This record gives sequence, structure tokens and C-alpha cells, in this order.
Amino acid sequence: MLRVNPDIYEALEKWAADEFRSVNGQIEWILDAKLKEHKRTPAKKNTATQE
Repeated sequence: MLRVNPDIYEALEKWAADEFRSVNGQIEWILDAKLKEHKRTPAKKNTATQE
């Protein structure tokens, strides 16, 4: 659960709707953009299986 100021949540809802995303998707997009901007993107895990 994430607590967000109601005014900020309302702004996020409108922004998300404008870009055809859910609020959750919009928050993830914003966080991902900021992580990239500050060069803090986590390393990707190798999901390939080895035989």
C-alpha cells in the first residue's frame, strides 16, 4: 500500500488517463524514468533456464 496525498493522486489519475495507463502503470513509468535519469536502474536478473 502506498499513501499518497489525495491531490497528487488525482493529478496522477488524470495524467495516467491522458496516456492510457493505469495509475499503477503511471507510477511505475515515473519511477523507472527517474531511476534511469539518476543511473540507479537495477541490474536485470537472468531468467533464461540453462539445460
